[in-house]
Amino acid sequence: MSHASEVRTSALDRVVDGLGLPDGAPEELWAVADLCTANPALRRTLSDPGSDPAARQDLVRQVFATKVSAPVAEVLVEAVGLRWASSADFVAAIERQGIRAELKRADSAGQLDNTEDELFRFSRLVEANPEVRSVLADKAVPLAHRQQLVVDLLQDRGGDSTVRLARRAVAARERTFGITIDGYVTLAAAQRNRTLATVRVAKQLDEAQLSRLSAALTRQAGRPVAVQVVVDPDLVGGVRVELGDEVIEGTVAGRLEAARRALTD
Repeated sequence: MSHASEVRTSALDRVVDGLGLPDGAPEELWAVADLCTANPALRRTLSDPGSDPAARQDLVRQVFATKVSAPVAEVLVEAVGLRWASSADFVAAIERQGIRAELKRADSAGQLDNTEDELFRFSRLVEANPEVRSVLADKAVPLAHRQQLVVDLLQDRGGDSTVRLARRAVAARERTFGITIDGYVTLAAAQRNRTLATVRVAKQLDEAQLSRLSAALTRQAGRPVAVQVVVDPDLVGGVRVELGDEVIEGTVAGRLEAARRALTD
């Protein structure tokens, strides 16, 4: 995503945060995103940077006023009033607000932390199972069947918001299921103004170690950090931390590789 699109996305986030979205907002926003995806003419008309923003907003009111709730209609009005780099960026922005609305629903139910953790664990489960990963990526398998597979796998493993988000991730556009879920986890962390850190270790950390690591990463990031731990038996001791775009390599293998590069440079 370009810097300009990030600015517009953040602007739409702020608008949505100021609205009281109804309980059914995620499904309404996803339905609009699906409609725009299936209807290229509508998608292009709503995101055409060469047309009058006020005209696009009037069109949204005409098309959606009786089909979605008033707050969701206001989200759409605000979205089409912005200048998007492409129609795909516009649809992605609507999709994003549906995800954020679902995370707000989880937060209201006191389940946001559980949802974040369950999504992360489920993503790792799928990543570790090539057969499941292949089925979820196979567009020849009907979408409803792939979504039901996710529901079945999450039985007794996830709450309502986790299941709804995982089902939605199956319909990922131009991205894999795993990347899509990781994006949801990042949004869940951001919902509490936290940065996501993925920590890979050779064996599980105890509570004291996790607490010290979380405190150290919070100091480094300058803001609260949500730590997700992945146990990777292939690591030869130490810790590998992915904090945003930064990778902190503290494993034995990593230090040996750094030494090898130093000797060969």
